[in-house]
Amino acid sequence: MNRNLKRIILFSLVALVLLFLLGRRLGWFELKTTDVAPVSNAPSILPVNAMVVQLIELDNKILATGTILPDESVELSSEASGKITSLMFKEGSRVRKGDLLLTINDADLQAQIQRLRYQETMLTEREYRQRMLLEKEAVSREVYDKALTDLNTNRAEIRSLEALIAKTRVVAPFDGVIGLRHVSEGSYITPNIRIASLTRMQPVKIEFTIPERYATEVGAGNRITFNTGDRNQVYEAKVYAVEPVIDQTTRTLKLRALFPNSRMEVMPGSFANIELILNTYHNTVNIPTEAVIPEMGALKVFLYKSGICQPVVVKAGIRSSDKIQITEGLNEGDTIITTGLLQLRKGMAVEVISLL
Repeated sequence: MNRNLKRIILFSLVALVLLFLLGRRLGWFELKTTDVAPVSNAPSILPVNAMVVQLIELDNKILATGTILPDESVELSSEASGKITSLMFKEGSRVRKGDLLLTINDADLQAQIQRLRYQETMLTEREYRQRMLLEKEAVSREVYDKALTDLNTNRAEIRSLEALIAKTRVVAPFDGVIGLRHVSEGSYITPNIRIASLTRMQPVKIEFTIPERYATEVGAGNRITFNTGDRNQVYEAKVYAVEPVIDQTTRTLKLRALFPNSRMEVMPGSFANIELILNTYHNTVNIPTEAVIPEMGALKVFLYKSGICQPVVVKAGIRSSDKIQITEGLNEGDTIITTGLLQLRKGMAVEVISLL
């Protein structure tokens, strides 16, 4: 049994040796150089975008909404009642302060004032004669005083009638544009009936509110920028008045700014999107928000220096939706990396492919 086992083992070893020699002859055990990937010890370089730090002027702004108001606006009405005898304006037309717009029938008042003016002539002559006689001591002081009183009373009645006649005429209280009229010539009106609107649109006022925490930072002279509705046109105006009391219900402070509106671009009544400029910082560093990395209660950015990235701790100031002010840590001319920040490590090799 042992002899048979030895023969089997010997036969197997001979077979393996022959198989190995045949395999080498046929090239079964040769390695091809193309099957092995080359190993490189060169460090990888990360492509990034970067920007050069520049000093700029930075406006500290808050956002608000408001309404465009006319500089002046009034609903025209008559102080007297009566029939309209003439309308002297066109709807939508411009008028000047003092222009006559409407008259009411004043025939009875004109007759009364004419009578008083005739009497004034007579009473003036009587007062003159009595004064001459008084100087010659031909009449008593009482007689002269009676003549003077009659003359002054007559003149007072004339002024009273002139005031009543003035109330039958409607004049423009200021320069502006007439709106749509609500009366017609020949109709009877009273002081309760609206005639038309008169609006002064140059300049216009922008009324808006801000949170009370900014109350001590605003005042007359603050600048605002605004646009109306869906228009992309941005206008500039200046705050001219601030409400002296904070609204206790909304906890807001009301302000008004003035815009010249010289080309009549802005319509009163429009909705306004407003940016109020609290103050302006000069020579500041302002970088994209995405370039700043919060790390353990601090902020850092990566600088590009001779193909290597270096982290720098910075301090931030005011922020906007896409920008952040850096008060410490950066200088003019520094190159900061703005992309690939999560992959960056101190001393890592980088290549700038886009520089702003």
